[in-house]
Amino acid sequence: MQDIMETIQQLTNIPSPTGYTTEIIDFLDENLKQKGYQPERNHKGSLMVTVQGKEDGRRRFVTAHIDTLGAMVRAIKPDGRLKIDLIGGFTYHSIDGEYCTVHSAGTGKEWTGTILLHQTSVHVYKDARTADRNQDNMEIRLDAEVRTAEDVRGLGINVGDFISFAPRTELTPSGYIKSRHLDDKASAAILVQHLHRIVDEKLTLPYTTCFFFSNNEEIGYGGNSNMPERTVEYLAVDMGAMGDDQQTDEYTVSICVKDGSGPYHFGLRQQLVGLCEAQQIPYKLDIYPFYGSDASAAMKAGWDVRHALIGPGIDASHAYERTHRKSLDACSKLLEAYLSAPMIGE
Repeated sequence: MQDIMETIQQLTNIPSPTGYTTEIIDFLDENLKQKGYQPERNHKGSLMVTVQGKEDGRRRFVTAHIDTLGAMVRAIKPDGRLKIDLIGGFTYHSIDGEYCTVHSAGTGKEWTGTILLHQTSVHVYKDARTADRNQDNMEIRLDAEVRTAEDVRGLGINVGDFISFAPRTELTPSGYIKSRHLDDKASAAILVQHLHRIVDEKLTLPYTTCFFFSNNEEIGYGGNSNMPERTVEYLAVDMGAMGDDQQTDEYTVSICVKDGSGPYHFGLRQQLVGLCEAQQIPYKLDIYPFYGSDASAAMKAGWDVRHALIGPGIDASHAYERTHRKSLDACSKLLEAYLSAPMIGE
């Protein structure tokens, strides 16, 4: 578990809003090459590692995504503040007051700043408490001496530059990890550490398995364009969302039975439940009404596979998130159990 927690810290501290993921893919590529793997990249910039199993016919496909929520520079305001355009499905309320970094495409330089409501000061604006958090009212205050739009352009900042949010990753003595972007870097870390274990413990999987780190999940593309034709099962390892009417918590693995795309494969779901019960892995079944995964994107793309979704329980998804090492441990154990088990019907 310590390795997983440390890997989450490493991953969350690498900026990777959707569309700006080269650095984190480079990191994973080098990390896995050091273990003897030969990762492959597709044209979209995702990364795949194929692990040969006892059977090389039917295959399993396991994904986690490393792209995160973020933003782009929408406009440069006359006073030198920046308007922003969101990348991914989150609310402006969730980033009010957050530190950020603007990544200049023109110069390669980075500029820090703070995302604020324009009417933040209660001493100046009578609607400071009631103004809507939206694109018109939210802006970035750069940590640079700028007073005009031309001053900002002089820094090399322009429309279309990517904006990443400060992760503020923290591990607590009580076993929690709180950070932005646990969706889905927590699960990506679980996949990385399982790939390490396969090498370190000389494990042999029953089926050739493709581990895929996708980089377009937050905008709905999913990870499916490079799926081998012989793939039979697709497991997305993402997050379990917590809230009213949800069973998911921070201490168990969540098994999704249905999301916004519809039900997941019943037989595969039942196999996952059976593995949890047989190996005493704490789990919760849940429905995520406003959710989509890499696996559900594959179904929409027309793939003929059995699909499932599991993940650690994440509180305050798409905001400043939190989970516990117990949930990460349960998810890791279920992934290990699934990858070692026979396919349905065998």
